[in-house]
Amino acid sequence: VIIYGDLPKNKENVIYLSNHQCTVDWIIADMLAIRQNALGHVRYVLKDGLKWLPLYGWYFSQHGGVYVKRSAKFNEKEMREKLRAQMKAETPMYLVIFPEGTRYNPEIPKVIADSQSFAEKEGLAILKHVLTPRVKATHVAIDTMKDYLDAVYDVTVAYEGTVDHKGQRKLAPSMTEFLCKECPRVHIFIDRIELKDIPEEQMYMRRWLHERFEIKDKLLIEFYDAKDSKRRNKFPGKSVHSKLSLKKTLPSLLFLGGLTASMLLTESGRKLYVKTWIYGTLIGCLWVSIKA
Repeated sequence: VIIYGDLPKNKENVIYLSNHQCTVDWIIADMLAIRQNALGHVRYVLKDGLKWLPLYGWYFSQHGGVYVKRSAKFNEKEMREKLRAQMKAETPMYLVIFPEGTRYNPEIPKVIADSQSFAEKEGLAILKHVLTPRVKATHVAIDTMKDYLDAVYDVTVAYEGTVDHKGQRKLAPSMTEFLCKECPRVHIFIDRIELKDIPEEQMYMRRWLHERFEIKDKLLIEFYDAKDSKRRNKFPGKSVHSKLSLKKTLPSLLFLGGLTASMLLTESGRKLYVKTWIYGTLIGCLWVSIKA
């Protein structure tokens, strides 16, 4: 894990804005949070369909996740109420938002082309390595929690090994590929932004957010397309090869590994494991649908 920029050592109440390429992006937020002793504080703004994920949909809902629908179906009032409930409970907040609304996938050029066409129509800069960001969820989150937050983290993520032999960008690693070390390094650029530097009105915040994504795009152009090959596969500026100590990782590994192994090595444990997925999914879906 290679970190650039400004990542505070201490935990803070923040909104985390990042480019979105694959499911591993969710884990990147955890990687940064654990370095600030804030792993349990991570919550996500998620597209509405993910609430039906087996077990996880219910888990994210119970853990302060906010499900939102896109475009005209976006329910601003519901999102504000959920965030106010978190603040009222004095819940530590590490709220992750992917403003692009969907993943940047070079294998689906139509999504990229549509995003660029929209930017051109709106008089916004056309972006190459990220999609045109949507402002609604970001605006609602910042506006609702502006007196509760310490900062906004603007995070840009790039995965090594995601360029083909022709120099063209390819699909970011899947979770399986990432865990099997097919991505040798992940580069993370963090820019900590004070709330006073962010415009409050949605119209102006939209322009501000797009400008932040222009900065991301320039960083990614440098990473993927720099004419000087020595400048590729890294962001400009100073970086730190960030390692975690065993005391932050070994206890979780032993606890979760031991719990899972103890279940799977016995017949009764395997039955319990299967029933947990089946009945947990059904109960979770029912619970989420009632709460929604």
